[in-house]
Amino acid sequence: MTTETAEREQTSETTTVERRGFELPTRPLPGPRRLARDFGALYAANGLVGLIFAATGPVAVILAVGQQGGLSSAQLASWIFGVFFLNGILTILACWSYRQPLGFFWTIPGAVLVGPALTHLAWPEVVGAFVATGVLILVLGLTGWVRRVMELIPMPIVMGMVAGVFLSFGLDLVRAVASDIAIAGPMVGLFVVLSWRAALGRWLPPIIGALLIGGLAVAVSGRFAPGPVSQWLAAPVFTTPQWSWQAMLELVIPLTITVLVVQNGQGVAVLRSAGHRAPVNMAAIACGVWSVLASFVGAVSTCLTGPTNALLVASGERSRHYIAGIACGVFAIGFGLFAPLFTQWMLGAPGAFIAALGGLAMLRVLQTSFVTAFSGRFTMGALITFVVTVSGVQVANISSAFWGLLAGLAVSWLLERADFTTRTEAA
Repeated sequence: MTTETAEREQTSETTTVERRGFELPTRPLPGPRRLARDFGALYAANGLVGLIFAATGPVAVILAVGQQGGLSSAQLASWIFGVFFLNGILTILACWSYRQPLGFFWTIPGAVLVGPALTHLAWPEVVGAFVATGVLILVLGLTGWVRRVMELIPMPIVMGMVAGVFLSFGLDLVRAVASDIAIAGPMVGLFVVLSWRAALGRWLPPIIGALLIGGLAVAVSGRFAPGPVSQWLAAPVFTTPQWSWQAMLELVIPLTITVLVVQNGQGVAVLRSAGHRAPVNMAAIACGVWSVLASFVGAVSTCLTGPTNALLVASGERSRHYIAGIACGVFAIGFGLFAPLFTQWMLGAPGAFIAALGGLAMLRVLQTSFVTAFSGRFTMGALITFVVTVSGVQVANISSAFWGLLAGLAVSWLLERADFTTRTEAA
């Protein structure tokens, strides 16, 4: 099959069909013969790279947040199990049903929001907010209001909040280099070298290079102390949600925004740029259902991820990209099954290793956040959102991210009314 033929086949077979605003799965569903015909080492490799990316820097973010909030290693392992094992199943089902590379993992900015909340909220209260977030996302998906919600809050203001939330990871990276240069220094150095030359980065992604050189530095230093591994296979820790108005006000709206506007919006944009038409409403419904399921094992909300999907569509024929997504889902299930082992290994490394890995993973996201927030319209609103979020101020024990969004919207409505008008006309 030529590339041109494959492209025509992709266009004819996987055009998204909508019924009452809901995108229907592709028909016919790919059977064993179609899957075997479309399979290729390139797509399996892309799926593996996507999983490795998710399992390095983003996992370091979870561990950093969990340690900040005082979660036990068993709770952290359960969280990691949920975001990989459960979302791996969803990824396989979605890719198979829509014959597109639909990689689902978890909202990283949402995970970061949890850290400050755990300083004054009990873990069951946070889990209750996870459940409520999933229900809200599901309702928005079922009503078909997802596109309206995604358009309701200007993206620069949302990214001002994201930049404020992620700034601490950049600062922690700098502190890690200053306090433990033997560990963090080589990680930053190799990350810069691999980012400097695109060819080198394609051969070895920068974040993976940082992980490898950091692991070598930890081994040479003799400071790897994981302790005895009591169990290798996952043993999910089920948490009964507790309903708290404070947790609802503080977390549900920001978490929903990070899923639908920040993460799903980014994922849809990535797939669209590669020629795919992601099912926006059905993705929201899936995120809602899986967010509720994952919350009971202590996992933050599910989303259609941007960076991982970008890796899944990095190369190969468009009509076979879904194979990379299925492979990524299979690898994610395997990683989730051994979550306690991987968690114990990561926690056994020096704190500078986790801080540097998490900071490096967030650098590009932090850069994108600043560029989106301050390069066009709504810049004053984005600035106010950023400043209030970074301040860490809490009113009624509700985190600064929530107040930052409100303050940014209010300031833009008062001072940047023309930007709202321009955005409406452009739409």
